[in-house]
Amino acid sequence: MAILIDPPRWPAHGTIWSHLVSDVSYDELHLFARGVAIPRRGFDLDHYDVPAAMFDVVVAAGAQAVESRVLLFQLRSAGLRVRQADRHVAARRHRKAFLRAEWAALGAGLGVVDDVAWGSLGEDLLLRWSEPHRRYHDVVHLHDVLLSLDQLADLGEAVPPAVLLAAWFHDAVYDGAAGEDERRSAALAVVELPRVGVAAAATHEVARLVLATTPGTERSTDHAAMVLGDADLAILASGPKRYAAYAAAVREEYAHVLEPDFRHGRAAILEGFLRAPRLYGTGAAHARWEERARMNLAGEITELRGGP
Repeated sequence: MAILIDPPRWPAHGTIWSHLVSDVSYDELHLFARGVAIPRRGFDLDHYDVPAAMFDVVVAAGAQAVESRVLLFQLRSAGLRVRQADRHVAARRHRKAFLRAEWAALGAGLGVVDDVAWGSLGEDLLLRWSEPHRRYHDVVHLHDVLLSLDQLADLGEAVPPAVLLAAWFHDAVYDGAAGEDERRSAALAVVELPRVGVAAAATHEVARLVLATTPGTERSTDHAAMVLGDADLAILASGPKRYAAYAAAVREEYAHVLEPDFRHGRAAILEGFLRAPRLYGTGAAHARWEERARMNLAGEITELRGGP
């Protein structure tokens, strides 16, 4: 069994990067990455991207430093290399595996004793998030929110279990009816969580946090609600390609709305975001995401309003 890392020579985001792989299994790779505090968002289907500043730390933890050609050969030999043509299928497979693992870990952290009932609830939630009418509010969004919460935790923000549970429930019911979706999602949590042994106080906190994500409501000033809200809106600060995919997915969810009406309504919503003194409540999210999110929103508004 071996964890391999190649020299840092791949430029991106103001630094250079290495690739970290396992020649045995993805499970081994995830376990090693967790042990050296490499975040899950650094995983790219068959490898982790590791910044140059962490190279020596990773080698000291037991990774073997090899040339890139050796790393690629070992990865292919192990049958773990993901070809470009297979990336979409691999992404879906890894996403589901990650979500199931996160749900299991959340249950263990909460001290849930009935693993079968807990697992069954997790599968029901995944089915809800995978409903065919969803285009943006789907398992990709759930995955993104959990990764964003992980990032905020790495940046020093407290992310209690109730926030993680609320992330799973916050769009569990989604029919495109703002306000009603959040109320029904909160009600679902109130019904289902006690059945799997979650205490009443924690259940009601989850419901409160879900309701706090209702569009148009005044942003809550308590930290738990702010950190969930920031993770929910982290997509606004994504790179150009990812933001374009997000905007397209939102349009697909409102395919029943005529184009002029959609453009007017969507632009009005985004302009409301921009008028707010700040988009993100927590200090970490504001420092990391605010500027880029405002640039993305301004660009989409210009497009929606018919600008160049």
